[in-house]
Amino acid sequence: MTFFTKRPELLSPAGNLEKLRTALLYGADAVYTGAPGLSLRAAAAEMSLNELATGVSEAHAKGARIYAALNIFARDADIAKARQVLPLLAETDVDALIVSDPGLVRLVRQITPEIPVHLSTQANTTNSESVRFWRDCGIKRVIVARELSLKEVGEIARCVPEVELEIFVHGAMCMAYSGRCYLSALRNRRSANEGDCTQPCRWEYLLHESSRPDEPFIVEEDERFSYLLSSKDLCLIEYLPQVLAAGVSGIKIEGRMKSAYYVAVATRAYRQALESLTQQKEKHLYDPRWLTELETISHRGYTTGFAFSDEKINETSPSVKSIQSHKPAGVVLSFDETRGRILVDVRNRLRAGEKTELLFADDNIPIDTAVMFDENENITDRAHAGSRIYLPFSTPVPEGTILRKRAVADQ
Repeated sequence: MTFFTKRPELLSPAGNLEKLRTALLYGADAVYTGAPGLSLRAAAAEMSLNELATGVSEAHAKGARIYAALNIFARDADIAKARQVLPLLAETDVDALIVSDPGLVRLVRQITPEIPVHLSTQANTTNSESVRFWRDCGIKRVIVARELSLKEVGEIARCVPEVELEIFVHGAMCMAYSGRCYLSALRNRRSANEGDCTQPCRWEYLLHESSRPDEPFIVEEDERFSYLLSSKDLCLIEYLPQVLAAGVSGIKIEGRMKSAYYVAVATRAYRQALESLTQQKEKHLYDPRWLTELETISHRGYTTGFAFSDEKINETSPSVKSIQSHKPAGVVLSFDETRGRILVDVRNRLRAGEKTELLFADDNIPIDTAVMFDENENITDRAHAGSRIYLPFSTPVPEGTILRKRAVADQ
């Protein structure tokens, strides 16, 4: 196997400023977010122009980059909005725009030619001639279709080395071709191609033969339904040497709608794996603890998707809606060196004495919750989401550090 010559950029999702800061804290080289009203995610995963400018400033201060997605399939009303938004996006000093629609690509090149353009995976780029076409349109980087194998990606990289290639390595996958799905629009009049997917592929379905309406076909014999339309999540952390050998310039984690905890754990795991590859090269050994960590965040089981010819996209098991061994207990707001304690913004109910740990960039440190103080300095035996508590801790803790606990039912 030809080994990689350059460490690719690690891109993490940033649906808001908190997630952006989390991604930077845990080692992302770049983050991507949605441009207001023009990305393929709900408004909850888009930043305002002011937030985007703040995010760019913070990312650049840490030597990281931020990309804004304008990857909807635009209609004329969207084009009119883009004409208004593009000059304002340029003022934020964003590092690149992620675009899928040819009309928007043309518009971006006309209005903001100084901003690099990355082609979204929604454009379904599957061959080297297409990459050359987009190169001639001024595209700097192509996020290739998810349906490509690593072998095919490597061949494109060899044929068109002047264009950067980027692939997804982790996160939710869509059964529709490169995410071009109309199911949500059909069922709920909310189009995935306009950033408003209701994820009906995750719903529970039964398959009926027309002459036997009362005899549903059960794909899994021990359950009453199957997720015929829902894939397992992508996870390529075990195969990063092959990913890097394909010659990609960027590896991306999916999940702008996911939690800050998801962003922290996924970013940290892939950063650690990339650092091992960079430092050890051919001597790199896969560490099973990386996958163990990735199993602590919400997922539907893992698959390598289309990366290898012997495995394709896999449907989820009927019993699997979400697997998650841990969940966030809170986020550190500040560290009080004088009193040896941290202030925590509680995200899930926490009881005194419950086992928790702080997720640092390179380690997990258990923390004592036997004695918790509320903001009024009163001892408390439990804290609810939205409250703030003080916990004893003697060494500095960066703002934004995640405190987590086991994902067991609250008593």
